[in-house]
Amino acid sequence: MPRLPARPFLYAIVDAQLLAGRSVGEAVSALARGGAALVQVRTKIGSDAERVRHAREACGVARAAGVPLIVNDRPDVARIAGADGVHLGQEDLPPAAARRILGPEAIVGISTHDVGQATLTASEPVDYVAIGPVFPTRTKAQPDAVVGLEGVRGVRRLVARPLIGIGGITAENAATVIAAGADGVAVISALLCEVDLEAAARAFCRSLALAR
Repeated sequence: MPRLPARPFLYAIVDAQLLAGRSVGEAVSALARGGAALVQVRTKIGSDAERVRHAREACGVARAAGVPLIVNDRPDVARIAGADGVHLGQEDLPPAAARRILGPEAIVGISTHDVGQATLTASEPVDYVAIGPVFPTRTKAQPDAVVGLEGVRGVRRLVARPLIGIGGITAENAATVIAAGADGVAVISALLCEVDLEAAARAFCRSLALAR
C-alpha cells in the first residue's frame, strides 16, 4: 500500500512538455536519485495513448526506485498504468469518483487555491491537499491568485491532512513553505529547467532538511 513520505519532502512533478529532450523515465529516475520522495507525471497535451505511455514508463522507473508515482488529472490513466494514485484539479472528477476507480489504497490528492476550497476537502476522501500558487509561477498560462506564505498558514490552521505547497517554489524558498506549515513542496520548473535533475533535486532536499 503506497504511503505519503514523512515531512518534509520533495514532490517532483514531471511535466512532459518541459523535458528538454529527456524521456519521462530518465527524468523520474534522476529526480528519485536526487531525493524526490513522491513523483507525479503530468501530460497536459497529446493523446490518451501518450498519457498512458508516459504513465507506464514513469511507473516502471518509480517502482524500481521505491518512489510512489502519481498521475495528474486522470484516474483512468492511473489505473491502466498501475500508478499509485492520482492528483485532481478543481475541474477534474471529484475525489469520491476517483476513489471508486482506483480503490481504497490509492493515493488521492487535490489542488486548492484558497482557504475556502481547502476547507471543503474535509469531507472528501483525499490523502493530501495542495495549496497554491504560494509564489508567482510561470508554469500555468493563467495561474490562480498567489496565496503567499500566509495563505499556507491559514490553510494549515484549518486542514488536518498532509499539506503540499505548490507554485513558484525554489530551493531558496522551499524551507519557508515548510515553516509555514506545509508537509511537502511540489516543484515543476525549478527542477525540470535545470540541466542536472539529480543535482537540482538534491539542492531542494538540502533546503528542506534545514526546515526539520
